Amino acid sequence: MARIVQRTDPLPKAAEVDPVTVDIIENALRNARAEMDAVLFRTAMSPGIREQHDEFPLIANPEGLMVVGQFGLSIPAFLEGFEGTVEEGDVLFTSDPYACGGAISHANDWLVILPIYVDGWLVGWAAQFGHMTDVGGKVPGSLPTDATSIFEEGVLVPPVKLYDKGRLDEDVLRIALNNVRMREWNRSDLNALVAACRNAGRRIQELCERFGTDVYLATLDALLQRNYDAMKTLIETTIPADEVLTFTDYVCDDGMGYGPYKIHCSMWREEGKLILDFIGTDPQSLGPINYYLNESLYKMFFGTYMISVFDPQILWNDGFYPLVDVRIPEGTLLKPRYPAALSCRTHGLGRIFDILTGLLGQRQPEFLCAAGFSSSPHLMYSGTWTEGERAGEWFQLYQIGFGGIPGRPAGDGPDGHSLWPSFTNVPNEFLEAYFPLVIEKYETVADSGGPGLYRGGNGIDIAYRFLEPGQVSIHDDRWFTYPWGVNGGLPGGRSRKWLERADGTVEVLPSKCDRVQVHKGDLLHYVTWGGGGWGDPLERDPELVALEVERGLVTREGARRYGVVLDEEGRVDQPATEALRAEIRANRGELPLFDRGFSDLEELRARCLAETGLPTPKPPQFPPFARQGS
Repeated sequence: MARIVQRTDPLPKAAEVDPVTVDIIENALRNARAEMDAVLFRTAMSPGIREQHDEFPLIANPEGLMVVGQFGLSIPAFLEGFEGTVEEGDVLFTSDPYACGGAISHANDWLVILPIYVDGWLVGWAAQFGHMTDVGGKVPGSLPTDATSIFEEGVLVPPVKLYDKGRLDEDVLRIALNNVRMREWNRSDLNALVAACRNAGRRIQELCERFGTDVYLATLDALLQRNYDAMKTLIETTIPADEVLTFTDYVCDDGMGYGPYKIHCSMWREEGKLILDFIGTDPQSLGPINYYLNESLYKMFFGTYMISVFDPQILWNDGFYPLVDVRIPEGTLLKPRYPAALSCRTHGLGRIFDILTGLLGQRQPEFLCAAGFSSSPHLMYSGTWTEGERAGEWFQLYQIGFGGIPGRPAGDGPDGHSLWPSFTNVPNEFLEAYFPLVIEKYETVADSGGPGLYRGGNGIDIAYRFLEPGQVSIHDDRWFTYPWGVNGGLPGGRSRKWLERADGTVEVLPSKCDRVQVHKGDLLHYVTWGGGGWGDPLERDPELVALEVERGLVTREGARRYGVVLDEEGRVDQPATEALRAEIRANRGELPLFDRGFSDLEELRARCLAETGLPTPKPPQFPPFARQGS
C-alpha cells in the first residue's frame, strides 16, 4: 500500500462555494482534460494514439476519485498495489493489470499517474494511459490470439516510480523499452503521457492559486455531490425496485476454436443501491478473451450510459459510486485468476456495453438501444521493407476498425463509426504514406445494418493491398452471433474476413488469428459487423429506404426487408409496397423486444458452416480451478 508524503496539518477546505465559481472551475477542469489529449496527440508517435486516440485521461481529487475524465480508472486500486512512498515530483507507472486491480485491462496499456501538490499538500491526481503498438510478446502487436497466460503477451511493468522526486529512473525505462519491438514509439508515447499529466498538474496548481486551495477542493466535493444527487434520482426513477432484470450475451469464440462464452448480468435495487451482479457468467477461458473488469470501471460504464441517455448536461464523475454495487465472481470470464491471458479482452469489453443496453432498456423500451459496440476490431500488419530507401527497416501497424453503431430511439446508427466518442479512423493517406499498403476500398457494406424504424449502422469493408511480404493478426467478434435488434428491429450483419491471394485463390479467415503470412499483391477484405435495428422496419418511410438504395446503403433486395418495393427507376412502387407490408404483418406474429437472429445456440451451431464458411466453435473448455456454475 502506498504511503502519501505531505504536510501533516489538515488540508484547508472552504465551507461553501458559490455556483458561479463552481461553474468556472468545472469548465476549467474540462479544458485541462482536453489539453491532456491535445498534448498527447501532438507528441506521441504511434498511430494508435496519435491518429486513433486510443488513450484515456482523468483528473482526480486527493482520494483518487475521478472528477473529470473519459475512462475512469481506479487510482485507489493502483495505490493499493504500489509499495513505497508517493512524493511531490514523482511519476508512477505500470503495465500490469493484475497489480493494479484492473485499472488497466491488458499489458499494452501503459498507465502513468502523477500526484499534484500545492504548498506541500496533495490536492489531486492526473492520470492517463495509452495503448502501445507493441510491448513484446510472442507476436508483433503483443496481442496473441492463442495465448494461455499473460506471460506470452509481453513485458509487465509492476507499479513503480518512473520519476522519483523529479528524477527519471533510467533503469526502469531501459528495462521496459528493452522488451518491445517499437522502442522509439514506446519512448515517445510514454513521454507524451507524462507530459500530458504534468500539464494537467500545472492547470490544477493555477486554479488553486487563482481561487485558493480551500475553494478548489470544496468545488471538487460539490461536483462529486452533484453527480451523486443526480444519479440517485435517475436510479430511483428509472430502475425498477420490484423485480430483477437479467440479460445474457456471448463472446463468439476464444481464438482457439471454442465458444461461445456467456456473459450474464442481473440488475436490481436493494436498500437504496443498484446491484449489478455477474453470477451466471462463464468461468474464465483457457484462451485470451478474459477481461479483468475493475468494479469501479463498470460503475463508470453504467454512469456514462445513464447520464448520456437521461441527462447529458451532467459532468459525470465518480461521485455516484456509493450508489452502485458491482459483483463479479472470481474465476469467471470477467474476473480471471492470475496469470490468465488477457490479450483478446476487447471483445468482452465491447460486449458489456451491449449488456448494459439490454439491461437498462427493458422497462423503458423507448430508451432501449440495439446492440452494436460489440467489439473493437484490430488489425496488425508487420514485416521488413525489402525495397526502396527503407529496405531492411521494420514496419508495424496497429489499427482499430469500427462496425455499425446500433439503431437508437433518436435515429439511425452511423455507419462504420466508433461508439466511444473520442476514437477516430486512421486516415487512408496516413496509412499509405507510412506503411507498404494501398487502401483499395473503404466503404460501408450495404444491408449490414439491421432494418428498423431506425436502421442500424452499416459495417465497413476495408480492402488492404499489401506491397511487402509480412504477417497479419486479426481481432474481431460478432462473426457467429449477431448484433441484436430491439423493439421489432432486426439484427445487424456479421463480421467477415477473407484474403484474395495474388495467385487468385481466396482464403476465408477466422475473426481471431495470428501469423497469417501475406505476400506482395495479396488483398485483405476486413469486413466489420453492422448495428442492430430499432423499431418496426415496416414503419420506416419508404422514400427514405429508396434514397438509401440510391446511395448504396441498402440494396433493392434489402429494401424488401422494410417491406419496400422499387420500380425499375428506383422509385417506390406504392401499391406493391402496401401489399408487401400487409403480407409481412400478417405472417410475422408479435414483434419481439430483442431479436437475436436465432432461437438457441444449437440452431446457430447447425447453421454456422453454411453461413460463415468457418467451422462451428466447439463448446467452451475451462481451467479446472475456474469458478463453475452460479
